[in-house]
Amino acid sequence: MIASRPVWIALLVAAALAAPFAVYPIFLMKALCFALFACAFNLLLGYVGLLSFGHAAYFGFAAYITGYTAKAWGWPPEVALVAGGAAAAGLGLVFGGLAIRRQGIYFAMITLALAQMLYFFCVQAPFTHGEDGIQAIPRGRLFGLIELGDSLAMYYFVLAVFGAGFLLIQRTIHSPFGQVLKAIRENESRAISLGYRVDRYKLAAFVLSAALSGLAGALMTLVFQFATLNNVHWHLSGEVVLMTLLGGVGTMLGPVVGAFLVAAIQQYLAQLGAWVTIVQGAIFVVCVLLFRRGIVGEIVARLRWLRAGKGK
Repeated sequence: MIASRPVWIALLVAAALAAPFAVYPIFLMKALCFALFACAFNLLLGYVGLLSFGHAAYFGFAAYITGYTAKAWGWPPEVALVAGGAAAAGLGLVFGGLAIRRQGIYFAMITLALAQMLYFFCVQAPFTHGEDGIQAIPRGRLFGLIELGDSLAMYYFVLAVFGAGFLLIQRTIHSPFGQVLKAIRENESRAISLGYRVDRYKLAAFVLSAALSGLAGALMTLVFQFATLNNVHWHLSGEVVLMTLLGGVGTMLGPVVGAFLVAAIQQYLAQLGAWVTIVQGAIFVVCVLLFRRGIVGEIVARLRWLRAGKGK
């Protein structure tokens, strides 16, 4: 007998709350940051049908802004996080306004080109400290009360932010706005004929995706207490595509599963060095061949098939 949805939600919440007592908290925080990043990317790819190859730009730029404001200006962590997310949203507004004028591969290439422009800006900008990055970023005290230097407190803060971002994405998808996004994904010409100004909807989704990606990058900065060029490199844009495809495009839990899988490979196979990339590629090939809808996508399809069989 398949458990009801509230039971599964309760089990997942309980597992998340108990996880740091069984698993290394830093790994869990990294995985949660990647999961939020992948969910934000999936909002754009899975529900609007826009493939961006430059999402590391928002992740990394927010990381730099949060790191700089927390270290140089002494801003508290919650304000530094908001600053990072707002900076990513502003960047998304500019980049999205340029990119959504094109579709398909042209859209993807424009996002990649704009992200590379930001990468070279970060190499030269004085506040990023070039290849050295911003180091020794203080975590500070949350609302002046909770010391985030404690790994357990930091984990629950990251978990709370991830949960808020996840619920925001879920609410967006199931709102009238989200239904219009799905209509644009399925048939943009029809959405235009119905009177929707699709460019505005796509730009709004792009900005929201960029802001949440930036929030994930800002969180990652506080977790590891540094911001480097790796955060804005195109490799990270490729990794978030991999996470989303592995878990399942267009599913809520798919990007989370994909992010945890990629983070686990990087964490526990780190001794393999450069071979980690080859392992990731092999897993991706296997999943594409065996799980055409992604891991979660195949599970959901299987459950629907079982329910349909019982209904006959």
